[in-house]
Amino acid sequence: MTSATDTLSPAAIVAPELEAAGPAARRRTVAVKVGSITVGGGAPVVVQSMTNTDTADVDATVAQVAALALAGSEIVRITVDRSESAAAVPHIKEKLLRRGLTTPLVGDFHYNGHILLAEHPACAAALDKYRINPGNVGFGEKRDRHFATIVEMAIRHGKPVRIGANWGSLDDDLLTRLMDENARLPRPADARAVTREALVRSALLSAALAEEIGLPRDKIILSAKVSAVQDLITVYGELARRANYALHLGLTEAGMGSKGIVASSTAMGVLLQQGIGDTIRVSLTPEPGGDRTREVTVAQEMLQTMGLRTFVPLVAACPGCGRTTSTTFQELAFEVQDFIRSSMPEWKKHYPGVETLNVAVMGCIVNGPGESKHADIGISLPGTGEFPTAPVYIDGKKAVTLRGPTLREDFKKIVEDYVARRFGVGTARPASPGIDAAE
Repeated sequence: MTSATDTLSPAAIVAPELEAAGPAARRRTVAVKVGSITVGGGAPVVVQSMTNTDTADVDATVAQVAALALAGSEIVRITVDRSESAAAVPHIKEKLLRRGLTTPLVGDFHYNGHILLAEHPACAAALDKYRINPGNVGFGEKRDRHFATIVEMAIRHGKPVRIGANWGSLDDDLLTRLMDENARLPRPADARAVTREALVRSALLSAALAEEIGLPRDKIILSAKVSAVQDLITVYGELARRANYALHLGLTEAGMGSKGIVASSTAMGVLLQQGIGDTIRVSLTPEPGGDRTREVTVAQEMLQTMGLRTFVPLVAACPGCGRTTSTTFQELAFEVQDFIRSSMPEWKKHYPGVETLNVAVMGCIVNGPGESKHADIGISLPGTGEFPTAPVYIDGKKAVTLRGPTLREDFKKIVEDYVARRFGVGTARPASPGIDAAE
């Protein structure tokens, strides 16, 4: 029998294609300033979200924008659907600024944006970007006129515009024309392919019209939202191939819970791996009374898991098996993750680079010590039948052994002390009861 060493040369083991593994080079797009945030042009992929409050309710909207911003949303979109909502926008912006929050606000307009922006100039001035859907700005001969009104308002106030075509509200005239042209072909494409093409053309034709009116390319962001993963990948691949506008990624109705997370991560992960996408939103349907900031966390974790950005320290945790009948490692993993997230606002002020920290919480001796050594700080908890001690590894070396009822708090203190020592100037706390120095 031929051994592996006989057939694999060192060159094969470190093949160039393996060394180059990772996301493709970012597609170079035109940079767009949205308030203080740069979208495209090589800037880091921007995380954004949207409120689900009634914008006319100023206090409720301010509270949710603040929560989303503090969770890490770098741009927040709000609905502007009627006169009361438009009138509330300047007050929302003012209250956010009083809190020290400068997160850019995007006004989401459908059907009547041309009227609201004209009748409420304070709203037009307060917003940092307008989002319009070319499929519902108007119908028939009014479509281009209403579109032009919004674009001219953006030019007057120096605001960028996201031209957001949507699968569910396509321009009927454009779609009908393409369907008719397709039907006359010797080998017609299927209806879904024609609809994808209509979506791409809607976005690109609208962007070209905006430029003709006078809106510069560095004030235009495009999106083409669909609800199916393969459609999103195909549509954005075409947009990226045909133009260099900055692109906003997102499934228009990702869904609830794990389905929404999986669908968004799958679709956007493929595109981001190809270097496509300048800003993203994970459109999760929250549970009744659920936390809206969940979509921000998922977007951040997606980008961080792919190695595109770093937001918070990563916690690697054992999934558990028959060796880990105790729930201690699960409880500790959740506690450590929550502890880190709650500490981050303060840590970021004093400890630059803390978001690169890696922590491991492992459940037994099989992979526990090894994984813990690979992390900056790792703990290997005892599995079923193992001696009830938990060695802690710091920078690859065994540092202390924890035991007893204070184990969880002791480990969190070790993490906190390590952060202070490594990322800032601080004095480590003395060892807590239950901590034994490593031999």
